[in-house]
Amino acid sequence: MSEAARILLIDDEPGSRDGLGLLLRREGYDVETVDSGEIALSLLNEHPFEVIITDLFLPGLSGIDLLKRIKEMALPANVILITGQASAETAVEAMKGGAFDYVTKPVNFEKLKVVVAKAVEKSRLVAENLYLRQQLRGKYKFANIIGNSPAIQQVFTRMEKILHTDSTVLILGASGTGKELVARAIHFNGPRKEKPFIAINCGAIPADLLESELFGHVRGSFTGAIADKPGKFELANDGTIFLDEIGTMPLHLQMKLLRVLQEQEIERVGGTRQIKLNVRVISATNADLEERVREGRFREDLYYRLNVIPIHLPQLNERREDIPLLARHFLRKICLEMKRPLMTLTPAAVRALEAYGWPGNVREMENVIERSVTLTDGEVIDRHDLPPQFAAGGDNDLDALPVPKVPAEGINLPDTIDTIERTMIRQALELAGGVKSRAALLLGLNRTTLVEKIKRLGLPAGMTES
Repeated sequence: MSEAARILLIDDEPGSRDGLGLLLRREGYDVETVDSGEIALSLLNEHPFEVIITDLFLPGLSGIDLLKRIKEMALPANVILITGQASAETAVEAMKGGAFDYVTKPVNFEKLKVVVAKAVEKSRLVAENLYLRQQLRGKYKFANIIGNSPAIQQVFTRMEKILHTDSTVLILGASGTGKELVARAIHFNGPRKEKPFIAINCGAIPADLLESELFGHVRGSFTGAIADKPGKFELANDGTIFLDEIGTMPLHLQMKLLRVLQEQEIERVGGTRQIKLNVRVISATNADLEERVREGRFREDLYYRLNVIPIHLPQLNERREDIPLLARHFLRKICLEMKRPLMTLTPAAVRALEAYGWPGNVREMENVIERSVTLTDGEVIDRHDLPPQFAAGGDNDLDALPVPKVPAEGINLPDTIDTIERTMIRQALELAGGVKSRAALLLGLNRTTLVEKIKRLGLPAGMTES
């Protein structure tokens, strides 16, 4: 036992109280003994206990009354009652009142040891589960979805509006944009947060097994079905089910899912019994479901049923102002996980991250930062410490551009700056294939600013037409 469990023992008979207290201490428990329920309540208001052992018959507040007060206080301790009357009525009343167990006088200490050990184990499991739930709620707070850009703020606004509803949600976004993170944040910040959150990737499970995974099966329904098995929907009852990559679901299962959404009931594969459920459904896809509907690959009625509340997650290159914030967030997180001193990014490294296209979005950024932390010596990550696609130099690289020296006769700084701007804009447009929006991203500008610069610098008209 890594840490002694705290036990509160209440008995008005000194001999019994002192004897049981001594025996429990010899078992390694931290035992506090008192002779009345009133004193016990005052202690419970000041100190936590994992197990409470109380005599049923006490002067003043009885053991049953004390049990009721403990339950009203919502204390996590398990209560064991000691009674001199081995009547079924007493046992039933105690168990109905929420007692963990009871023992009869004269107390068989070997039996009491077993009951106490089980009570301690249950208390610690409950405390551990509570801690894990609190950690999950902390992990999936809105504050942990990083970003200050208008695009991500719109996502926050939409999420806040739907937290306390049961509306079906469809999360749309490219791979790596954080669809499951948003789904979990909706669940763990809403009224179902104490209930299960069950996630299933519909694209990762073979079509012939997906129906059983979703809806369960009964014994003998197919080869290998040796026992009844609940599906993900049953496991998510009263909570939330997250159907990722919903666009890959076969048509025959789409019909069954539609019925589940309409009726809030499922039927296991091979079964005949309808099982009523209360489940919130959040789905996600990186596919264009409207196009799949037009192609006949996705049911139109299911699409509208899923798309009650749409949330569109922007790609990382659509919220570039969040890139430095995200990079530093992942840097701090990964350094803590690796137990390394907090590292920093140089301005050149940040510029390289901002200029990159991020086809893998936020997930790719986390992987890039983890790789850089792992392979970099020292506490500073520079551009050359990033993967090759970031560190490679070239004519379009800001740090590779030669800086003109000021000659003895002086220099016309505005004309020199205009010359550098013309050169860089030409290079960016060439790299972007003439697409100004892409060229603007390479230069860290918005498209309107780039067009204005092209006109002001008198660049060829063809450059302003693309």
